[in-house]
Amino acid sequence: MSKDLKIIEQRLLWLSHWMIHHANHIRPKVDGIKVGGHQASSASMVSIMTALFFQTLRPADRVAVKPHASPVFHAIQYLMGNQTREKMENFRGFGGVQSYPSRTKDIDDVDFSTGSVGLGVAITSFASLVQDYIQAKSWGADQQLGRMIALVGDAELDEGNIYEALQEGWKNDLRNCWWIIDYNRQSLDGVVREGLFQRVEKIFDAFGWDVVRVKYGVLQRAAFAEPGGDKLRRWIDDCPNQLYSALTFMGGAVWRERLMDALGDQGDVSALIGARSDDELAALMENLGGNCVTTMADTFAAVDHDRPVCFLAYTIKGWGTPIAGHKDNHGGLMNRTQMAAWQKYMGVAEGEEWDRFATVADPVAFEAMLNKAPFFAKGTRRFSDDVVEVPQVTLSPDREISTQMAFGKILDDLSKGDSLLAQRIMTTSPDVTGTTNLGPWVNRRKLFARAHQEDTFKAENIPSTAKWEFTPDGQHIELGIAEMNLFLLLAAAGLSHSVFGKRLIPIGTVYDPFVSRGLDALNYACYQDARFMIVGTPSGVTLAPEGGAHQSIASPLIGMSQDGLAAFEPAFADELAVIMEWAFAYLQKDGEGDPDERTWLRDETGGSVYLRLSTNPIEQTGKRVDDDFRQGAIDGAYWLRKPGPNCEIVIAYQGAVAQEAIKAAGHIAQGRRDVGVLAVTSADRLNAGWTAAQRARSNGVRGAKAHVEALLGDLPRNSVLITVIDGHPATLSWLGSVAGHQTIPHGVEHFGQTGTIADLYRHFRIDADALIQSASELSFGQKIPKTVAIV
Repeated sequence: MSKDLKIIEQRLLWLSHWMIHHANHIRPKVDGIKVGGHQASSASMVSIMTALFFQTLRPADRVAVKPHASPVFHAIQYLMGNQTREKMENFRGFGGVQSYPSRTKDIDDVDFSTGSVGLGVAITSFASLVQDYIQAKSWGADQQLGRMIALVGDAELDEGNIYEALQEGWKNDLRNCWWIIDYNRQSLDGVVREGLFQRVEKIFDAFGWDVVRVKYGVLQRAAFAEPGGDKLRRWIDDCPNQLYSALTFMGGAVWRERLMDALGDQGDVSALIGARSDDELAALMENLGGNCVTTMADTFAAVDHDRPVCFLAYTIKGWGTPIAGHKDNHGGLMNRTQMAAWQKYMGVAEGEEWDRFATVADPVAFEAMLNKAPFFAKGTRRFSDDVVEVPQVTLSPDREISTQMAFGKILDDLSKGDSLLAQRIMTTSPDVTGTTNLGPWVNRRKLFARAHQEDTFKAENIPSTAKWEFTPDGQHIELGIAEMNLFLLLAAAGLSHSVFGKRLIPIGTVYDPFVSRGLDALNYACYQDARFMIVGTPSGVTLAPEGGAHQSIASPLIGMSQDGLAAFEPAFADELAVIMEWAFAYLQKDGEGDPDERTWLRDETGGSVYLRLSTNPIEQTGKRVDDDFRQGAIDGAYWLRKPGPNCEIVIAYQGAVAQEAIKAAGHIAQGRRDVGVLAVTSADRLNAGWTAAQRARSNGVRGAKAHVEALLGDLPRNSVLITVIDGHPATLSWLGSVAGHQTIPHGVEHFGQTGTIADLYRHFRIDADALIQSASELSFGQKIPKTVAIV
């Protein structure tokens, strides 16, 4: 088999590099700029990936490929007939194979999107946790366990989220997880510091991982067994990273000179060196473990347990190519002359560059051998699961209640039932479970662990509102204070229907200002089309006594700008109930379907959902069941107070400032002004529908009309919009552009401070008095007193 693996390895090395070369030097250039593609970073991984994909992996295994090894991954898929030549020729072009493996944009079988370095590594540990979670349930007991594997660039070890994930894995008894480090010791700007591997090994060992160092290939181990081999090995171990890289680039003659200078006149080792030609000596010195396909295959096969394993595979960056070892090779490319010489060396005839089986003596037998690789034997590994029926979400709120409290009540009501939806909900939170109102759900549904753990406080008869019992049936995963881990877990759980064939409904809670701390992982989760609900609560300066560090400003804009995420900020409990019922179905849409011509939103496509909630209890409106209200809450807005034909002022609000908007409108109306109140539940969906309708009209659909255009279209041209939100005013200030109305935005632009809600609302001018003052300054003829005491 090692001979077959070597043939595959060389085919992948050629195809991955030719694809990059074609994109940069042969395909016509429109922009005149470098396309790129990381030839050297691909070359260092080719032996590892050959051994992994064509001998080690089984269909249940999942792999996150190092971003810069994307060309090798696509070459693997092309070799197997799962990728097209057309897309390979269009590498990094519009519609071609992606720069980095993408679940949503590549046609081949990508398990996890990578590209933001470090995140593709860490998600595998959370995918393993999700796999254990599923298998522990009665409905997932038939789940076949696979290994969650990350191919890791050594420079990715600089990313802090990797170490946060290591700690979380240790706490959750991680298993079936492999991280394979491409230890080529070169990054974009330089060469890795000496002794990094010693630190790496200690870190992994501290968190309970087995560390397997793969340093020497077959040729080197054979040479070490020869007389004088121990001296050669000692020299290799002592050689600085930078010097080893430089000698690799300079080649066999220079290797000989340096080795003879250091080890010559010692008889046995001199004979060892002298017995090899320059090319043979270079091959020996570059035969590190990670560049030896036989060594990697044997190393993987030797693992016979499910403990997490870190493979530290020594490699040469650019291995097997003319740019091997050069410190500038991270973004470097072989030029035309180098490629021509290398093509001859690789034995690929002109005109056969894209031939999958060029240089293969017996293509029929070779293809038959490829088709027996276990990983590919069962075809595609993208799964699906049935849609979970969503029961009606009802809530009988108190006279005054916050949206955060209403969220907790809704989940608590679901936890009391036996619906399939309740069974499939998985909640998680980074050490803020109790303060984000998940406590009642967790008390009933318990925390997840593979082995039962009694609640010590309960066993000792100590009263507590939190009953922290861990059990395999538990449905809550408690995380430490690391928002990156929260979004990585939500990403892994939100892909469970596709990766594991079992649908989960993941719900995560986090303090709203700290959404920003996990923003990279949130974006990464959405890019993969993971489906989850994230609840940011408490939010805004409404969290008054907590001070500026805990008061979010930009999160509404994050919700608007994040692709794949529908953001809502309801003010009332009944709005939240309607939105959550809709959201449970929205999370399960299959990603297909045309925009709804009623709103021009991609509701059939589905996605994830972000709820921005508040701890501020406000007076409720009473029971509302009319369709305009329900549909408006979902579509993004509805008229809380409909404007008349002579409407002069519209107050548009989003979120907890509803009561300020209502007070202001009531007072302004006493001056006999026609005032409308627009309840905005989602500036995100209003804006998305509006821009989508504009695109539709530009594409010839003349009747395209967004929901927000229908709401504002009948207002008199001289109406003025006064917008208010406990967040950045830009969230709503764009509303004036819909139909050309003057707009006066109120919101929060600067860090807050401690105080009462009234203090901070007054300070940031989002209180009723500020709204009344803005109205009083308008020249409509009648004046409103500028100073009004609101009680």
